[in-house]
Amino acid sequence: MSIEMKNQFGSIDISNDVIATIAGGAAVECYGIVGMSSKKQLKDGIAEILKKENFTKGVVVRQENDSLHIDMYIVVTYGTKISEIAHNVQTKVKYTLDKTLGLAVDTVNIYVQGVRVTNV
Repeated sequence: MSIEMKNQFGSIDISNDVIATIAGGAAVECYGIVGMSSKKQLKDGIAEILKKENFTKGVVVRQENDSLHIDMYIVVTYGTKISEIAHNVQTKVKYTLDKTLGLAVDTVNIYVQGVRVTNV
């Protein structure tokens, strides 16, 4: 599926994969995010960190009537406040999609798939 936008110059079709890639890129820039995770966890519950080219596996873009909803699956850093990280990701994704594509996102749902403990 794609989103179609029309203006005086013509029409623009924006693929859901493009929206997912931009949203995933905005999310991983936030403090406390280790990376994106797949929406389907592995059998033993280990969350796989996705690389930049696979952000579309960790972001689901849904269109219902005229509203746009985004589900994001993330892995956070141990020792950070998860609710604050989720709020920052929601704000950043909404802002980025509005400024880059001109899309108003209704909801950004955050699903924390795991917590990464780093060895120092």
